[in-house]
Amino acid sequence: MNTVVRKIGNSEGVILPKEVLERLGVSAGDRLDIVETRDGLQLVRPDTDFAKQMRAAHEGMKKYHDALRELAK
Repeated sequence: MNTVVRKIGNSEGVILPKEVLERLGVSAGDRLDIVETRDGLQLVRPDTDFAKQMRAAHEGMKKYHDALRELAK
């Protein structure tokens, strides 16, 4: 299956065929993660639980930056 890189506003992008969107279970407005692999790129649905956990961890690390730095010594 082929697609073409197209100009979309000030950006460039690709249009995914309807069959691909159906297989991924996504529609307009849904988010996808782009994963770079040895063979190319892979589109995957984000793991929302993991993403929430990573945001919480990032916020905690930012909030307790000084304390974590001291503990790391």
